[in-house]
Amino acid sequence: MNQAINTQFVNTAEVQAQDAAHHLHPFTNTGALNAKGARVITGAEGVYLWDSEGNKILDGMAGLWCVNMGYGRKELTAAASSQMDQLAYYNTFFQTTNTPAARLAKEIASVTPGDLNRIFFANSGSEAIDTIIRMVRQYWCIEGKPYKNILISRENAYHGSTVGGTSLGGMSGMHKQGAPLMPGVERIRQPYWYGEAGDMSEEEFGIACASALEEKILEVGPDNVAAFVGEPIQGAGGVIVPPANYWAEIQKICKKYDILIAADEVICGFGRTGSWFGSETFGITPDIISMAKGLSSGYLPISAVAVGDRIADALTAHDDDFNHGFTYSGHPVAAAVALENIRLMKEENIVEYVGKEIGPYFQQQLREVLGDHPLVGHIEGVGLVAGMALVKDKASKEGFGEGIDIGMICRDHCFANGLIMRAVGRRMVLSPPLVISKAEVDELCEKALKCFDLTLETVNAL
Repeated sequence: MNQAINTQFVNTAEVQAQDAAHHLHPFTNTGALNAKGARVITGAEGVYLWDSEGNKILDGMAGLWCVNMGYGRKELTAAASSQMDQLAYYNTFFQTTNTPAARLAKEIASVTPGDLNRIFFANSGSEAIDTIIRMVRQYWCIEGKPYKNILISRENAYHGSTVGGTSLGGMSGMHKQGAPLMPGVERIRQPYWYGEAGDMSEEEFGIACASALEEKILEVGPDNVAAFVGEPIQGAGGVIVPPANYWAEIQKICKKYDILIAADEVICGFGRTGSWFGSETFGITPDIISMAKGLSSGYLPISAVAVGDRIADALTAHDDDFNHGFTYSGHPVAAAVALENIRLMKEENIVEYVGKEIGPYFQQQLREVLGDHPLVGHIEGVGLVAGMALVKDKASKEGFGEGIDIGMICRDHCFANGLIMRAVGRRMVLSPPLVISKAEVDELCEKALKCFDLTLETVNAL
């Protein structure tokens, strides 16, 4: 890729000034960013980005966990262009559909586990979660149990940034802003074995965390609980992989009290864990799931909710509208791109590649190259997603004090050295494009090791 083409006409200072004057960024301290100046990304190919200064950057986060098929896929841009020429937009409200949306619904149903065969389209993971909230509550109303409306999720979970998603999630920093939040949400402890188990084994901790669900159900009353909502792996919470027995125990409890299971597959879906969906990786049999990100590899905004027979049959049989949806639900261009994205994934055996080849290699290399580093207390992950706990002392698991933002120090060194690796508190997380090669995994690990060394030097100099 000739990056001169992408950078020669870009005036970095001018773009930064325009950005500072008019652009409010998500999840950003606006004043601090404006003083520093945003990094201007101008081009991308495969697993790499280039900025307006000509710097080449290995994207260890696949954008925001989403560019699964890598950057620069002409097949996806061609699908968008062709569909725009034919039908750029029409809604799906007025008893109408379009060919890409109908075909995409069928194609999604071909890869979802179990009986998740009916598809509701939205535009983002947050909207998909809001759809789940409304759909499961409406299901229980149809069943004659409108009081069964409490949703249970987990601390440190992320389910989007709409009012519904923020309320359902467990991010305390988000809860402090924009209150009051949506009522009818309860939360239980997260299954973070390394950070919260104490002397318990993983199996003991898995049972303890699942038991917290039963305790909460009994506390609020089983007849009042609509669903348990959880990510197979907590992504934005720092890549928290639950103990192996955790989800099996959760499902036993939900079945015992007739509570629906909603799996938030926005990050785990479409191959990230080495299966089409994280639910398959962890043996979950959900009643309903959300998906987004990897559905179109981030090329256009689109999300979906896959609905199992129990809920879908009730909605279909009910003689009333489900009064929920969005202007762009089933957008023909976004659907066409997602349809082509799934076709490419199947044609190139991407899920098998992640599950059997590049995923195991990625996990192995992280541990071999980075596992012994003085800063790295623990590495966990599955497929092409991983989280690393940064500690002051490996033996005691002692972290750095509040005066040292170890994650942001490390992230800044990564940005300055050609690697995007995300900081989540004291954890560094990775989620590279699924098409990454072994040589590129090696490069990622080498860059990460350098940045950990620089981080340690910075901390020691404080």
